[in-house]
Amino acid sequence: MASRPMVFSALNPRNRSLPRGTALVLGSLILAFLMAGFPDDRPSLKLVIPALVAALGTWDTMRCLQHRWSFYHGAVVLLIYMDIMALFMILFLLLYPYGKWLL
Repeated sequence: MASRPMVFSALNPRNRSLPRGTALVLGSLILAFLMAGFPDDRPSLKLVIPALVAALGTWDTMRCLQHRWSFYHGAVVLLIYMDIMALFMILFLLLYPYGKWLL
């Protein structure tokens, strides 16, 4: 019986995967910077798509938490903090151009 390669197990959404969650979040952050036209930061509702993908990546990272504390659990918590910071940066790029009171 032939076994499946390990590479494709990370792409299966039913399996827990830290690299997949981190790649989704960082990829959507880079895409959001490109779509926003940073540093000019023009208004675009298309930034909702990277925000949703980053939220999905954060949820995927949160699935990897364990019940008991270990160094792996601590590393996952740090990755979740990184995901939340990236998500809020994307939301800032989305909402900042609409804040007319900041001018």
